[in-house]
Amino acid sequence: MIFLELVLQNFGPYLGRQVINLRPETDENTRPIILIGGMNGGGKTTLMDAIRLALYGSRAQCSTRGNLSYNDFLTQSVNRNTPPTEKARIELAFEVIQDDKPTILRVVRYWEKEPKDGKDTLGILVDEEWPDKALANTWDEYIENLLPLGISNLFLFDGEQVKELAELDTPPPLVVGAIQSLLGLELSERLSADLDVLVSRKRKEIASAKELATLEEIEQKLNVQKDELEAATQEVGSLQNKLEMAEKKQREASEKFLYEGGKLASDRNRLEKQKDHFTTQAEKTREALRELAAGSFPLTLISPLLEQAKCQAEKESRQQQKKIARDVLVERDYRLLNYIAELSLVSEQLDKIKFFLDQENQQLEEEIANNESPWLLAELEEIKELDNFLNFGINTAKFRAKEKLEELENLEIEIDALDRQIATAASPEAYQQLQDAVREANNAVAKAQVAHEMATRRCEELMRAIAKTKKELADYSEDNIKLKNNQHIIASVAKVQATLKLFREKLTLKKLNKLEIEVTECFRYLLHKSDLVHRVAIDTQTFSLSIYDPQGQPVPKHRLSAGEKQLLAIAFLWGLARVAGHHLPVAIDTPLGRLDSSHRQNLVERYFPSASHQVILLSTDTEVGKTEAERLRELDAIAHEYLLKYDTSDRQTTVVPGYFW
Repeated sequence: MIFLELVLQNFGPYLGRQVINLRPETDENTRPIILIGGMNGGGKTTLMDAIRLALYGSRAQCSTRGNLSYNDFLTQSVNRNTPPTEKARIELAFEVIQDDKPTILRVVRYWEKEPKDGKDTLGILVDEEWPDKALANTWDEYIENLLPLGISNLFLFDGEQVKELAELDTPPPLVVGAIQSLLGLELSERLSADLDVLVSRKRKEIASAKELATLEEIEQKLNVQKDELEAATQEVGSLQNKLEMAEKKQREASEKFLYEGGKLASDRNRLEKQKDHFTTQAEKTREALRELAAGSFPLTLISPLLEQAKCQAEKESRQQQKKIARDVLVERDYRLLNYIAELSLVSEQLDKIKFFLDQENQQLEEEIANNESPWLLAELEEIKELDNFLNFGINTAKFRAKEKLEELENLEIEIDALDRQIATAASPEAYQQLQDAVREANNAVAKAQVAHEMATRRCEELMRAIAKTKKELADYSEDNIKLKNNQHIIASVAKVQATLKLFREKLTLKKLNKLEIEVTECFRYLLHKSDLVHRVAIDTQTFSLSIYDPQGQPVPKHRLSAGEKQLLAIAFLWGLARVAGHHLPVAIDTPLGRLDSSHRQNLVERYFPSASHQVILLSTDTEVGKTEAERLRELDAIAHEYLLKYDTSDRQTTVVPGYFW
């Protein structure tokens, strides 16, 4: 299947007739990408809605429909400036292979601003020549065989859908159903359901009037239980959404509580006590510094002068010692000369001795005479104390002062930090509001969890009741159905269903094994950290994804970044398309949300050119930006480029060739 052309006329923001050529180019190089750029609100999603509306009509899952009836949706979709004589119109031309030859079909839907009978008019042109009314009458069945509605979201998807799929641990029921349909797993269940209908008919045929009444009663009970289970399942889904919304609001309230200083406000008393403690410590440190200043510490300022005083005192001490020595020597010389005179030495010898002693004393006298007069007059004990202070006391004083100053500086830093934290804390009134908001959010989450758990238990109870009722039906059949032929049919059906169950299990394993290989290959191909993932496993019941590293250890999904989760979701969709073997176009709205540059580059270079034989990208200028667009052009992957120019004054969009750059 290849989309060839999309025509919009007076639909949404598109006034008049707008034609977009969607045909990919397949000359020497295949160029599968049709790049359509537009700002938010400029009509990108409207293009996707137009494709869905053209294909599926009233069954289309359009973004702006919501709970509107089809009639109201069509009325709302007409451009407000449409002339009264014109209608809204959508045309989608595409090529399919029928009987081994290509056939071009053009789907045309048009309606007035007030559609008659709440419907549009559908026309189908075959090979652009003649209308096929029979095909138009059976169009829903035809398109369901070509591109089933259930799997369309796997080929026509937007970034929000990928984001939702990336965040959920288990794919939503719609995606699970699409996966089963795409892989052909629903055929066995459909056949099993048809066999149940056959058995029911046979039971009614052979049962007596009394037995029939009993059988119908059990079947009626079973149908009621199934209806209740379906309603309960829908309620679980609705409550799950409410729970997720409540949890989101809880996270927002908690984040706001932290961001706006709620936590700091709750810690205000602790912070103020810490500040008082540090302030007290700082004051004690200052007191210690004052005590140092009141002691000998100020003398460190004149330590050079004290050194000079010490030298002077020592010098004067030596002078005094010399004078004392001189006096002692003079007195000793006097006694010595007297003693020598008593020995009656010759006068010549006595003169020589006296001359020698005079010479010695004269040298000492000269040294004493050359010294300046003492003025400091320090005592020996004072000199020792001064020396001790200069050698030990001054260093100790400096060390203690430095230590206390550093301690004071650190304490002041702590006090400043606490002041800033206390200043950013919310006021008591704001803190109470933040705390109330967090409490209300927590209560809402608790209530939502209780409601969700109760609904889940209700579903489980209904499933057990249905199993019991089915057992009653089986027991009733075994006890009351007598005709051998019908017994044989029922027995055969049970065997067939058992075989179908086994077949489905094996088919599921086979398909999922292949799908795991494809998803793993696609994910590793898209990742820039290929060593992160060795294998992607898919649960056979829930279709949830599990990731394993090269050592065989599971990788928790929360370890993946938001971009990696989105790449995993895209790899899942890509792998499904490859395994299913459907040659269908891929259309992606807002394709690069939440991806960093490296992931964007991998997606641009590896996914977009290879996702399908035809890839329609609907992007803003911040997703497929200038760099990405130029890279796609370098890869020669773009067949056509269009820009949706939105006029804010007229609120109209015009399709023009080219892109933002």
